[in-house]
Amino acid sequence: MQTRKKYIFLTFLASWLLLFLFGGDQLRRFAFFSGRRAEARRNWPHWTDRSLLKSFVDVEELQRDGDPSLLSPRERRAAWLSVYRSSRCRMETCFDFSRCEKHGFKVFTYPQERGQPVSETYGKILSSIERSRYHTANPEEACLFILSIDTLDRDHLSGQYVRNVDEKIRSFPLWNGGRNHLIFNLYSGTWPDYAGDLGFDIGQAILAKASFDTESFRPGFDISIPLFSKDHPQRGGDRGWLYQDSVPPKKKYLLVFKGKRYLTGIGSGTRNALHHIHNGKDIISLTTCKHGKDWEKHKDTRCDKDNIDYERFDYQELLHNSTFCIVPRGRRLGSFRFLEALQAACIPVLLSDGWELPFAEAIDWGKAAVVGSERLLLQIPSAVRCIHPERVLAFQQQTQFLWDAYFSSVDKIVHTTLEIIKDRLSPHRSRSRFLWNALPGGLLVLPDFSTHLGDFPFYYLQHGYSPSRKFTAFIRAASQAGSLSQPILRLIQAVSGSQYCAQIVVLWSCEKPPPPSGKWPQTTVPLTVIQGRRQLSDRFFPFEAIQTDAVLSLDEDTILSTSEVDFAFSVWRSFPERIVGFPTQSHFWDPEQGRWGYTSRWTNELSIVLTAAAFYHRYYHSLFTEYLPAGLRELVDGLAACEDILMNVLVAAVTKLPPIKVTQRKQHKEVVPQQAECRDGAAGTPPPGQRSPSAPHSAPAKVKGTAGSRRFSQRQDCLNRLADWFGYMPLVPSQLRLDPVLFKDQVSVLRKKYPSLEKP
Repeated sequence: MQTRKKYIFLTFLASWLLLFLFGGDQLRRFAFFSGRRAEARRNWPHWTDRSLLKSFVDVEELQRDGDPSLLSPRERRAAWLSVYRSSRCRMETCFDFSRCEKHGFKVFTYPQERGQPVSETYGKILSSIERSRYHTANPEEACLFILSIDTLDRDHLSGQYVRNVDEKIRSFPLWNGGRNHLIFNLYSGTWPDYAGDLGFDIGQAILAKASFDTESFRPGFDISIPLFSKDHPQRGGDRGWLYQDSVPPKKKYLLVFKGKRYLTGIGSGTRNALHHIHNGKDIISLTTCKHGKDWEKHKDTRCDKDNIDYERFDYQELLHNSTFCIVPRGRRLGSFRFLEALQAACIPVLLSDGWELPFAEAIDWGKAAVVGSERLLLQIPSAVRCIHPERVLAFQQQTQFLWDAYFSSVDKIVHTTLEIIKDRLSPHRSRSRFLWNALPGGLLVLPDFSTHLGDFPFYYLQHGYSPSRKFTAFIRAASQAGSLSQPILRLIQAVSGSQYCAQIVVLWSCEKPPPPSGKWPQTTVPLTVIQGRRQLSDRFFPFEAIQTDAVLSLDEDTILSTSEVDFAFSVWRSFPERIVGFPTQSHFWDPEQGRWGYTSRWTNELSIVLTAAAFYHRYYHSLFTEYLPAGLRELVDGLAACEDILMNVLVAAVTKLPPIKVTQRKQHKEVVPQQAECRDGAAGTPPPGQRSPSAPHSAPAKVKGTAGSRRFSQRQDCLNRLADWFGYMPLVPSQLRLDPVLFKDQVSVLRKKYPSLEKP
């Protein structure tokens, strides 16, 4: 053992000797030269090294690129900290989640004070919040608070600047240092630096701001919103300019810009350089210095020629005919032309370094915009020329989706802001980035319903999912207690005979209790009776009893055969996002009356499939109950013939597609219920001849009695009130009817899958 230790020691000693003899010289030489190199590097003077290089200018001024109006980074940081004293705010540190636990996500707007002016734009924002499903008039229920003080324009030179905001908000008992408050702002700072100073301490409030700088933006807490004008519509909004037949994606001009040129001050550097990329052919870059009161005092040698060229082109025509639109910064980082380019399907080329893009927390702008650098302006033309036409078309389509989903109205901008905040409260039930950036958009996908894509009717084709192979028959009954009408008995037997029927759910909408279980017919599928609240909106409530994707909505006096049900269900499985059914009606614009008209005449055009006999996805029950505000559901309950129109309007607003009519047998006749009606007319017992699949094909004049004419008038009034609420008419007309293969063909019935549909 001692000998072994001696050998190990001698081996270790020999290794050190060899390393010193053969490698020591190289190690010393390496250390010598590295020391020489380090000394040489230290001898080179740095431009910030005051001991070696004499300073003729302040170091911070050198970082302003020669523009004295620009603040240095240290000055910007100091200005930012003076405004955002809670600069480390996150939802976990500056937001009280406990306020949202009991009543959910509710928003309270401060009552308007007398003599307190509010701009038109801020009035639209407050109105959008009050119209939303999250609004509450009780501050004790509120999770989020909105000031009644107009904070949109914080330029103290503006006529809409509100003074003494600090004093006013501190007097509010609910302010609590800004915690759980949301502040909207479009304009901050003033000439010459346009810094982010709001003129008051926001404390721990969330700031929804346009032209947000990435340095002052608090990720996961603040929200960047787009800059929009006072003329931006409250709701609805104009549609995008890209239509289905707009081909090819490459237009007359490749790249365009037409706007102001600033001769001095912040934002002047980029706009002064835009003339370098103008070639007068496929790249049009036009600027004018003819703006402001004293523009002639500062004009340069290019001004006169630029002004002449500027008048030669129309701005709207350039937007229509260009593939890409340059969106440079103005005095502030954002500009109106960003939304203008989105609407025109002109792909925005952003030249605004440091801009936190609107809703970037949710929106993937890499699919809809080209983000450039102000310092690399001359590389923009070659960069956009390299984009493949297929990708150009994808960009254009995405601009239209984003415009329509989040930016076309003040309502959508405000609601997107609220939904982003709501998602932060429950990250485990929040919308994925895919849902925000794919049709129909994050506002129309409720994470409370599900977070799995296969549970929604919009993503089957994209992800290879398929709807369930069974359906739930949902029958709304309004018969008197003690007896069941013959039509509902026949309907239950016909529906239960379908091979695709999983269950039957009967919504009993009378005050008296439903008949005992022994009075109901025996079926091969489970039959469940639910006691309703005797309101028409109940038929679209998301009852837990409905377990299948497909819902067959029926009225008790509907007459259908098993073959009709089977064929309609097979059609619906191919179009799970649409309403598929039998009785149809349509709308039209009446120029004499200046309002929308409603007709049940049998024409080649349809836009409404009545839910007296229609298939649709069960998700629309959740959307109807949870997405629509309470005011619309109250409208449905107040009018005895409005619920199916609202459901059609809702589905059309979500999908931008018309419903689908399927084959029905012609022997359907008007069914006049013989049973007495429910005592409360609001229970909605269908008047004679209005709810069977064949009834919509009768002219209004043929409906007997004043009840029928009153019902038709209510439908027309409902249609116009819904169009007013949405801000446009969502219904989409169609002339499509789907029939079975070989329907009415002169071939053997053995070759037909649904021969009974042709029987008289």
